[in-house]
Amino acid sequence: MESSGAMETDDSRGVSSAVGRLIETWRDDILQRIHGYVELETPTSDGPALNTLADALQHRYCALGADVTVVPVGAEGAAGSHVLAELPGRGQLADASTVLLLGHSDTVWPRETLAGMPWSVDGDRVAGPGSFDMKSGLVVIETALEVIRTLNLPHRPVRIAIAADEEIGSPSFQPLLATMLDTVGCALGFESPHPDGALKRGRWGSTRIDLTVIGRESHAALDPDGGVSAIDELVDQLRQVRAIVDAANEGAASPAVLLNVGTISGGTRANVVAGTASALIGLRFLDAAVESTVLEQIRGVRAMRSGAVIDITVLSSRPAWIPTAANDRLLERMTHAAASCGLTLSARAAAGAADTNLPGARGVPTLDGLGPRGEGAHARTESFSIESLLERIALLVAFLTLAE
Repeated sequence: MESSGAMETDDSRGVSSAVGRLIETWRDDILQRIHGYVELETPTSDGPALNTLADALQHRYCALGADVTVVPVGAEGAAGSHVLAELPGRGQLADASTVLLLGHSDTVWPRETLAGMPWSVDGDRVAGPGSFDMKSGLVVIETALEVIRTLNLPHRPVRIAIAADEEIGSPSFQPLLATMLDTVGCALGFESPHPDGALKRGRWGSTRIDLTVIGRESHAALDPDGGVSAIDELVDQLRQVRAIVDAANEGAASPAVLLNVGTISGGTRANVVAGTASALIGLRFLDAAVESTVLEQIRGVRAMRSGAVIDITVLSSRPAWIPTAANDRLLERMTHAAASCGLTLSARAAAGAADTNLPGARGVPTLDGLGPRGEGAHARTESFSIESLLERIALLVAFLTLAE
């Protein structure tokens, strides 16, 4: 985001100045809070680690005056906990439509990553596993609400929903999220923005599939015909999947479907015909129509070898989010909020999927990328900009306190 020359009223300039001064005063505390969250390494499905962070978030939201609910994932939170919070509006905005704020507590990094990738601050850059994706985004949310509370500003009702399994497609969070959408006016995601700081106003659909083949083991030399190679069958099935995707993209100026085979496993020994094999497949879809067609065709594949059994399981699926006129109106409101604190912004669609896919696809006005600028999500170069972090806090304050 960059400075803007937009005209402001005396009142808005005064509030904006007070907000900016308070955020700057809290600068060190804000970084310490992110540091604390990063030190709580929270890989997906690590229940004890994720529950520790859920407890910290619950404490923070309660201190801000929110009604908090912790939803365990798995038996008694064995895979972590989602955190939900409701904060009523205040003043002349008390009856405004509710703003849904979306984030996640899990990261792609295993425990002990900090040993070789430690937290560091170098000028404007802060690095550390999970700092950019997306613990800095979590702190944008809570700090903005703390600023509003401290300055006693009127604000819209807020609902916070923090997923514990976003990095694997939110399989347990998405059904929970779906129950919230009828009662919110818009949804904001605090994932990372585009590299230039632009917000995300649409996302490709994303589906993760497990393709497993059951064959039959036999001695590879003494009884080769007695076996059915699951690995050979899997290779041919992957060729079929590739052909389906290529057909969907045929004649298009740019791909409408992206395919990535992320992992392959199977077999036991070189002298044993493989009895099982599987692949984890990631698919991205430009729109719902091509998604429906391709997934239907993939589900319809049949084994090529007598005796082989194919099992296709959809592990997670996020629908394509196509921008609408309602999205444009939300972007106008966000742009106005940015101007009120001397900032400008832009927005465009993104290929990556996130929890904002669901509200966006369901027609809820949605924007994502409200976390700070940075780089290296899921990479060892992961870092974010302090200046951008402080700007994002000010932007969220301005949006939540903007009169309708």
